[in-house]
Amino acid sequence: MTDASDVRVGSGFDAHPWDGSRPLYLAGARFDDGPGLAGHSDGDVVCHALADALLGAAALGDIGQHFPDTDPATAGISGLDLLTAVVQLLAANGLAARRVDVTVIAERPAIAPRRDQMRSNLAGALLVPVRDVSVKATRPEGLGLTGEGIGCMAVAVAVPRPPEA
Repeated sequence: MTDASDVRVGSGFDAHPWDGSRPLYLAGARFDDGPGLAGHSDGDVVCHALADALLGAAALGDIGQHFPDTDPATAGISGLDLLTAVVQLLAANGLAARRVDVTVIAERPAIAPRRDQMRSNLAGALLVPVRDVSVKATRPEGLGLTGEGIGCMAVAVAVPRPPEA
């Protein structure tokens, strides 16, 4: 059992503008009913915010530090691949993801029809049960918060990694 003093919490945020020449990926799920997001990678704001939350929980910096947008090796990288690399980085530092919660901030697309796929994709990358992954969405109701793209907030809990069996 994990001692409460070993529990680490981190938060993350990411936002990208629309880019009609690219497909839209959120939590690794492809949405074909609208434009994609600009970015050095695939623009998956869910994976990026969650990666930052995990890195924050581990006090390991941020995704820009580990995966700079000036590195050609990460051009077009899948958000799920980036998230998997962060999970490996946590493991190398004796930590593992435990529970995560993400909130997509967007006027479109509708998240509810793809929520289960998104949760499953994230759980697979994080090596946690689907029950430990929460995906929610909110519309900014025309306030302009993400009218030109999509944002995502994430909170992650990391705990000491159990010894290998």
